[in-house]
Amino acid sequence: MPLIQNKKAYFNYEILEKIEAGIELLGFEVKSLKKGQGSLEGGHITIRGSEAYVINMQIPPYQSGNTPNGYNPLRNRRLLVTKKEIERLSKEESQKGLTIIPISVYNKGRKLKLEIAMVRGKKKYDKRESIKKRDTEREVRRETRS
Repeated sequence: MPLIQNKKAYFNYEILEKIEAGIELLGFEVKSLKKGQGSLEGGHITIRGSEAYVINMQIPPYQSGNTPNGYNPLRNRRLLVTKKEIERLSKEESQKGLTIIPISVYNKGRKLKLEIAMVRGKKKYDKRESIKKRDTEREVRRETRS
């Protein structure tokens, strides 16, 4: 069960491939995420050199009185992935129309993992189609229940 999720990712993007990555966090950021605070919306992954970073992932302080001065909740956080995966991601990202976004943060044992995905943006007609599909599934469930 994910601690936080990017719910709009499945609506706004067509997900091509998912990858599990570790994330470098401070102690109070871990506590905040385990409490369910934070947001992945608007976040994306950037590759600089041989390192990957998640940008615009918001993690508010766990206790505002105990956070260090100058803490930035939107700071860039380094991802822990292998060099081979970074090379492959950067090669695929350079293709036209592909982006890497965070989908969810979840526990795996004692560690926090970030699920990232290679995505392509949906067109307006694709979004309408998914709304129509969701509504028909809801109607079918409603009919079978009654």
